[in-house]
Parts: sequence; structure tokens; C-alpha cells
Amino acid sequence: MEEDKKNEKTPPNPLFDKGGKKKNDKKNPRFNLYWIYGIIAVLFILVQYYLNTSTRPVDTNWSEVKSKMLAENDIERIVVVNEKKANIYIKQNSLQKYEPQFSESYTHPNSEGPHFSFTIGSVETFERNLREAQEGTDMEILPEYKEERNWASEILWTIGPFVLIILLWWWIFKRMSRGAGGGAGGIFNVGKSQAKIFDKDQKVSTSFKDVAGLAEAKQEVEEIVEFLRNPVKFTKLGGKIPKGALLVGPPGTGKTLLAKAVAGEANVPFFSMSGSDFVEMFVGVGASRVRDLFKQAKEKAPCIVFIDEIDAIGRSRGRNPNFGSNDERENTLNQLLTEMDGFDTNSGVIILAATNRADVLDRALMRAGRFDRQIHVELPDLKERGEIFKVHLRPLKLGNDVKVDFLAKQTPGFSGADIANVCNESALIAARRNRESVTKQDFLDAVDRIVGGLEKKNKIISKEEKKTIAYHEAGHATISWLLEHAHPLVKVTIVPRGKALGAAWYLPEERSITTKEQLLDEMCSALGGRAAEEIIFGRISSGAQNDLEKITKQAYAMVSYFGMSEKVGNVSYYDSTGQSDYSFTKPYSEKTAELIDEEVKIIIDSQHIRAKKILKENSDGHKKLADLLLEREVIFSEDLENIFGKRPWDKKLIDSNSDQETEKGAPGKVSEIINEEDPEPEVNSA
Repeated sequence: MEEDKKNEKTPPNPLFDKGGKKKNDKKNPRFNLYWIYGIIAVLFILVQYYLNTSTRPVDTNWSEVKSKMLAENDIERIVVVNEKKANIYIKQNSLQKYEPQFSESYTHPNSEGPHFSFTIGSVETFERNLREAQEGTDMEILPEYKEERNWASEILWTIGPFVLIILLWWWIFKRMSRGAGGGAGGIFNVGKSQAKIFDKDQKVSTSFKDVAGLAEAKQEVEEIVEFLRNPVKFTKLGGKIPKGALLVGPPGTGKTLLAKAVAGEANVPFFSMSGSDFVEMFVGVGASRVRDLFKQAKEKAPCIVFIDEIDAIGRSRGRNPNFGSNDERENTLNQLLTEMDGFDTNSGVIILAATNRADVLDRALMRAGRFDRQIHVELPDLKERGEIFKVHLRPLKLGNDVKVDFLAKQTPGFSGADIANVCNESALIAARRNRESVTKQDFLDAVDRIVGGLEKKNKIISKEEKKTIAYHEAGHATISWLLEHAHPLVKVTIVPRGKALGAAWYLPEERSITTKEQLLDEMCSALGGRAAEEIIFGRISSGAQNDLEKITKQAYAMVSYFGMSEKVGNVSYYDSTGQSDYSFTKPYSEKTAELIDEEVKIIIDSQHIRAKKILKENSDGHKKLADLLLEREVIFSEDLENIFGKRPWDKKLIDSNSDQETEKGAPGKVSEIINEEDPEPEVNSA
């Protein structure tokens, strides 16, 4: 019975035959109402053309009328229309004589006429010529005069311009409504909220299972979802629903993905929009959209509102460079503050927001009662990177040599988005090499590609330049291997990659704090390239630009931020609130500025002298390393170990050598590069 009812309700599909086979695999084009308008217009033009061309009189001239038609007395009458055109009516018994002219023409006049027509000059001239042509004839034909009006043409020329203006105005309004207001109301709905609503009918597929790592952040967000699902569990003890949560962290760490997971897990309406959606060229639109957003949210409470990149409207007020002007962004922020915790209560409406610039947000937005919680989404650690790799490796066809723990060790400092990019890039590299699966080497090459850029083996470099680059990179490698706190080196290359002429890969230790000794050793290692050029060639080049930039920033941070200078003292001029972005004066005097400059110069000079001393003491090893680089272009940590011996203080490197080493030419890779960058081609000769 149920099958019979189902068959009755479901009509047969015309695309399939009785056997269930598809008749036509071609997709039918979607129907559009404008097709009807186009068909009607084409039919109208065809009908008009057919009517006008099928019964139109044949064009002739006065000479033919005079010499043939009047002379042979074939004209029955002449009608002058609008004093411009003369229509000739031929007698019925004479029509057969002119049939050849009718058949040669594209038109065929009616049997009753007019049969011929021609344009006259002035009426007086035409009448005079007609009288002269009929002199001496028995029956004189007098012209008749007639006025005809083309109503369709007159209406078209009268009303047509106004219709075109109205259509153009309607089209512009429609385009503006799409860009500004949208929705069914067009431009008059410009103040309506642009939030996407995910309700029960629009289920989001992302869940907390898709969010790898971020254990603490997920716990905070899961608690909000649980509160919306079962509020009695929390309110029975007197607790109140939190007003909002702010997701803060670097780009690519998964803030928006976490919000999508909330939408997928929560069985409540979810409003999603960006901070820039509030800002429009019309005054007052931002505040109006905020009001409309919260109005819709209150109607569907309990619900969640997610605002991505909230710093677009949430920047601190009073620090706008456009002094004295009306700031639409500030008006939008004021309305948002009022709606979040104003006179009216928003029970059941939770605000989630994401930003990577929490330092520039307004303090009123960050106070308790508005964004009650700040959830920090930081870069993943070793364990979390492994979990993220497991998520992004699901769709890949992997080789037997791929291990998640190994990949996690080779990507320190990578965000979730970077790891996703590594997995995608490795699959592309494997496909480019026509492999059946993605191997370990493909992942290592993908990390190289993302960190250092694309290899440029065909870049033209002279022998002198290549020798300079080799000794420069050998200087970095030598000092980093011989210093205790420098990052363990994994690979050195003089093959141009990206904008770098040469590069050294390191495997930095993941640590939460950094000591002064560690910073100085890293600075000395960075200056090893410049020191090597001075010792070997007695000159310096522009190749150390990236190194100098790095150590200069590091030295200024040591003196003015970290309090690592005895003369300057235990002071920090770092402003974590971000207010220094709009200040016109330094937070210290000119005398202190001179002292900071002196201390920075002393630190850099001392590490430069130290680097030259280390290279002179180990000149033989430095030269062997540079020659090996010139010979092979790429060397690895085992090559440095053969020249300088094992690092006695670096047990971690010794223990992990077996994990990092692969077949020849495929060691572990890292995320930090010391290289010589120079965008100008002519400077690369240094």
C-alpha cells in the first residue's frame, strides 16, 4: 500500500525511460523570465518587417513614370502622401505589363495598389512637371493629396526616451541594492543586517572533531554550547549566561574554524558576519545594521552571533587620525556597546568574535559584562601539530614512510593554515612527479617550498658571487654549530630559493622564555656571514641585509623592551595596549634615546667581534665547509658533524638524528631561515 501511494504521488521522470536509464545526460538550461521578453521582441520585429516588406510599393523615379507609365496611359491615379512621396496606382488591365518588376523586387505590392512610389521635391515642381508631361493627352490625371501619420513611430520617439531613462534608473537601483542593502527591499533595505543565518534547516557540517588541537579553547567554547543546550544545569546554582567570548590569536590558528564548529554543534540559530559588513558608504548604516542584527537575534533567542575580524569596527575611540570628522565606525561601535550591555537585556544571545589585533580594541568592548571571556588561540605546539596533521592527512594517499610525529617535529612555528598548506603542497609535488602516493620526501620538499620559496637553479650567478655566498653560508653554519644556545642547524644550501641567494635551515627549540645568553648566541650566529666575508675576502657585500635587519631589531628589543642593558636599566618602553601607534612622541627623552642607540651598537659590535674570533679559531673547518658547499651546493648536519664533531651540549639533536635523517639529500627541514634577501637584481652580485 505504501509503495502504491508513493508511486501515485511521484510522477514519472521524463528524463528516464521505463528501464530507469537516463535519456539525456545534458543539463537543461535554467528558465529565465527574460527569455519571454526576448521572444516577444523578436516576434514583434519579424511581424513588422514582414508586413512592411511584403506589401510595400516598388521604388521608381519620375523619369520612368513620365516616359513609360504616363506615355502609355497605365496610371489610374496618383496620391501624394505628406507632400513628400507620390504613390502610383496602375490600372488593373495594365498590371501584367509590370509583373517582371514586381518579381525582381524584394517586395510585392497589393493588387489594389499603390504599386509604385517615388520621392518628389516640392509639390509645386511636381505639379508643373505632371502638367507638362500630360500636355496633348485626352485624359489628364490630377494628383490627390493625403496625410498619413505613423502612430507607432511617434509614440516610440515621444515615450521611448522616458522609458529608457526609467529602465536605466531601475537597473542602477538594482545594482546598488545588491552592493549596499541587498534583500527583497533593495536599496531601501540598506540598513538591514547582512548576517548569514544558520538554522536547523541549514546545518553546518563542521564539528569539534574537525578542530584539532586547541584543547583549552575548545573547552571554553564547548561550555558555551552546553549552556545553550542545557541552561538549567548552570542557572539552578544562580549563574548567568555569559554575554560574549573573544577569540584572540595569530592568523591561521583556527579562530573562524572554531566558530564554524560551534555553529555545527549548537542546536540553536547561528548568525555569522564580518566586522566590515557593518561599514557602508551611507551615514548611519552601521548602527542600523547592528540594531537589526540584535533584533533578529532576540527574536530567535537563545542563539549565537559570530562577528569575524571585529577590529574593523571595534578599534579604540578617540584615536582616529581623521580629526574632527564624523566617524561612522565609532557610531557603529557605540551602537554595538549599547546592544551588548545597555539598558535592554539580551537574554539568551551570546556574542562570539574573532580578531588578531586585540591590542587595538576599545576598552569598553573588553570589559566584563560584554566580552566576559578572552579565549587565546595560540600557535600549536608539537602535540597539537601532530593532531592537526592527522586531520589534513585524511584525504591524502600516503606512503608507508610518512609519520605524523616526524612531520610535527619538522614544522615548528607553523599555524594550522600553514600545516594545511604543507599537506596540499606535498600532494601537488607528488602528482607532479607522477607518484602513486605522497611520500616523506614530498612533505620535506613542501616545507622547503613554503619556508624558503621556489628553487631557482637556472638563476645566473658568477663564480665569484657563488664563492662569496658559499663562505657566507658556511660562516652561519660554523658559528651556529659551535655555540651552545644557537639553534641546531639541519641544512645549508647555496641554491637560490625565492629572493634568497642562499639559506640555512635550523630546527629551533620550542621555548616559552628566552635568556640573554640565547639571544646573544643567535645574534652572533646571524653575524657569521658578514664576519666570514670580511675575513676571507677583506670586503663586505649587501648579502647580509636580512641578517643585519634581524639583529638590529633583536638588539633594540633587548635594550628597550626586555631590560637586558645595565646602563638603561630594568625598564621597558613596550606598549602592549597599542596606543603608541598614534603617539607623536617617544616614551623616553632624547638623552635616553642616545643611550639606547649606544647600547645597541655595543651589543652588535661585541657579537661581530666574537663571530670573527670564532671563525679565525676554526678557519680550517670553515674553509672545508665552504669548499664542500661549492662542490655539492647542499650540505646537511652530518657533514658539519664530520668536520667539527658532535655538539656535546646538544643531546636533543644527537637523540633525534635518527628521526631527522632520511635517504641521501633529504634531512629534516625547519621554519626559520637566515638568508640574504635582496629584491634588486643588480645587488645580487655582492
